[in-house]
Amino acid sequence: MTADAAGPAVLHAFRAGEWRASLDTAALPGPPGAPYSLALVPEIVAHADRRRWDEARDALPPLTGRRALLLRAVELFDRGTLHIGGLGEQGPAAFRAALWETAGLPEPLVDRWCGMLRDGVLKRGETPAVDDALALVALPGNTFTCLDSVLEQAERSAGVWVRPSRREPLSAARLIAALLAAGWPPARVGLYPGEQHALHGLVKRTDRQIVYGGAGLAASVRHSPALTLHGPGRGCALVPDSMPTDEAVAWLLPLVAADSGRFCSNVRTVLCATRPQSEALASALAAALDAVPAGPGASAWPLTVFREPDTAYRALRSIDDRSRPGDRLLTRREPVTGIDGAPCVLPRLVHLADGDAGHPLVGHEVPFPFAAVLAATPDAVRAITADSLFVYRPAK
Repeated sequence: MTADAAGPAVLHAFRAGEWRASLDTAALPGPPGAPYSLALVPEIVAHADRRRWDEARDALPPLTGRRALLLRAVELFDRGTLHIGGLGEQGPAAFRAALWETAGLPEPLVDRWCGMLRDGVLKRGETPAVDDALALVALPGNTFTCLDSVLEQAERSAGVWVRPSRREPLSAARLIAALLAAGWPPARVGLYPGEQHALHGLVKRTDRQIVYGGAGLAASVRHSPALTLHGPGRGCALVPDSMPTDEAVAWLLPLVAADSGRFCSNVRTVLCATRPQSEALASALAAALDAVPAGPGASAWPLTVFREPDTAYRALRSIDDRSRPGDRLLTRREPVTGIDGAPCVLPRLVHLADGDAGHPLVGHEVPFPFAAVLAATPDAVRAITADSLFVYRPAK
């Protein structure tokens, strides 16, 4: 899909059982003249749709065989040709091209993340009991693997509305299209792109909410008793002092660099027992990160590019702003290289001068591979791990 004289293709919302345009739109990220924009759903429209849902819900026929439909949907999401409102027919190659052009996601990552969605459905436990809730899933823009929450809520809820990120709504729209193609009833799903303030309206007008976001978003939506917030993971790794440096690097590299550092589960902080150990490990891990190629498909750890350059440079500045005197940046390459006309941020590693659990770089999350290495006291280790959702220890 490319722009033409008529302007960009407008990705539609899906509401009240149909793909629908809107008078309110927003351009998606991309180069000048980018070919996509996004239809936005005003809060007053979502309010009316909730009333319509309440009137229609009891008359909806039962939906059986949900697990099989979900598995079919994720297969279509990965490899099917699907009709998406405003974009027309979209095959798998066009989907990958669109994600690269708007979100800077390279094809190897898209393939990997599609596989993760499929595995998530295959590995689900018992079929959940279905309730009559209208669920909301508000997605992040860093990865579409969080669509797994949409699949989970679809299996257990009477209906599910999806609020995509304005930075990357294409994957959410494709999943809605895949569900419809698999046989999911149109009345039971919705795609509600909107401004940030519209999220609060969607939270108020749904019965159960899964929301991805940072601390600021958490404070603004915490009033809902039925809300589950997925925020920063502050991933950390504990390296035993007996572990050889080369083995530690081989173990840590994928934890830091996989998925272009975009997951909340990526390691951000590496904890060592002694200063000599942390210095040796930091130098070796920095060298390994410097060897990760910048090309999006050139290694096991493909890197993304930023179609909104300010996001890249703001994240880089955040590392400098949080550094303290004596901290040392050990990765040696220039921080940014150009790929396809957009900035690609290369992995970064800082060795911290002290083992303070309150150091601003401990647990700091940015949308590219980054780690802080420090020698931590037992008290600091306890404090850091207590504040982390993902604590990694090498297998014995």
